[in-house]
Amino acid sequence: MPSQDLIRQIIAMYERHGWKLQRVLLRSETRAAIAAANEIFGGATLHEADFDALWFARPSDGKREAWELRLISEQPYALFEAFEMDETEEDREAARHELENRMRKYAETT
Repeated sequence: MPSQDLIRQIIAMYERHGWKLQRVLLRSETRAAIAAANEIFGGATLHEADFDALWFARPSDGKREAWELRLISEQPYALFEAFEMDETEEDREAARHELENRMRKYAETT
């Protein structure tokens, strides 16, 4: 189970590079163990999942928006997707869902 310190370190590193935490995916046991979830995650939405990860977003080149899904682990592992500004939210959600599936498969093997 990831520590609160590790989670804070990951968030701080991403924020230093202009990323904003958007969503938090947590296993139920991780969520129960994090006493200060509101303080740590700020306004990001929390979602129950079968792995622990953080969704970050920031503006990207060419008027695009970049999203990165970072596994909460000591060993850095992340998946990245860039969206066109005119892309529908439905298409964006489908792409994010696919990245979550890929992350799930990776997390199962580690």
